[in-house]
Amino acid sequence: MNLKDIQVAIVGKLSDRLMAKVESTFTAYRLWELADEGAFYTQIAPDIQALVTSGNPVMGASRALIEKFPNLKIIASNGVGYDPIDIVAAREHGVIVTNTPGVLNDCVADIGIALLLNVARRINIADCYVRDGRWPNEGRFPMATKVSGKRCGIVGLGNIGNAVARRAAAFEMEIHYFDPKPHNKPDWTAHDSLVSLAQAVDFLVLTLPGGASTRGVIDKTVLQALGKTGHLISISRGSVVNETDLIDALQNNIIAGAALDVYANEPHVPEQLMSLDNVVLTPHIASGTSETFNAMADLVFDNLQAFFSGRPVITPVTQ
Repeated sequence: MNLKDIQVAIVGKLSDRLMAKVESTFTAYRLWELADEGAFYTQIAPDIQALVTSGNPVMGASRALIEKFPNLKIIASNGVGYDPIDIVAAREHGVIVTNTPGVLNDCVADIGIALLLNVARRINIADCYVRDGRWPNEGRFPMATKVSGKRCGIVGLGNIGNAVARRAAAFEMEIHYFDPKPHNKPDWTAHDSLVSLAQAVDFLVLTLPGGASTRGVIDKTVLQALGKTGHLISISRGSVVNETDLIDALQNNIIAGAALDVYANEPHVPEQLMSLDNVVLTPHIASGTSETFNAMADLVFDNLQAFFSGRPVITPVTQ
């Protein structure tokens, strides 16, 4: 089969590497640049066999989008999370979904530890302290919180959760975790509830998947259990945290601080969070290194190429 005969729709702007590979190999259409949407969906959409998208909340693939392409065969997503993709609708229509697990574990885990160190040692605030010229006039920067030897709780002990735990262990942190699945981790302490985990640790790191089953699970009860000296670090999905409860906890010293890379309504971040100095905020950059983005792009493309060459896809979503 000549792959140029395969028509592909790209849902949104992706990395230059991925766009170039897809557009040079297949006949591709950029959905955000359509000159005539009506003509596209009437004349071309019936021939579209693949969607290339991302697992971020801005793109994904809703049921409505999936059903615009009656001959769709595969959705190739650039990212490990797939909650913005309607998996049920895809299954109903016989559409295979792929994602990019594995290749981003290290970079996401690195950011988790970086955020943990930042919020504990107040590195971002200390940077401003120097840049604003306060050091000569105000003297020593206020004391922060030690990390080494503290207790680190991991919510969701998948590939990324394990990678975070290994890094935290290198800081001689005591590892605790909560995960619905059993794990053979004799040196780490398992908990049977989020509240139990939060009560036991100094730092609570979120690496669980998004979706309906985890929406808002980090709520007032969990944050109260984490307590006045506890810190929350979120590198999973913004949907897992009840942001109203988190803002209240930060404003009223129910917890000591938070470091967030993901938000409920990206790219919009609540003003209340931006006004607080006990929060570290980054714009969903956990996988954002050139090395990881290149590896993700290659895996998306390799899944497409395998599928249309009659081979099994490499990383199917099996939910």
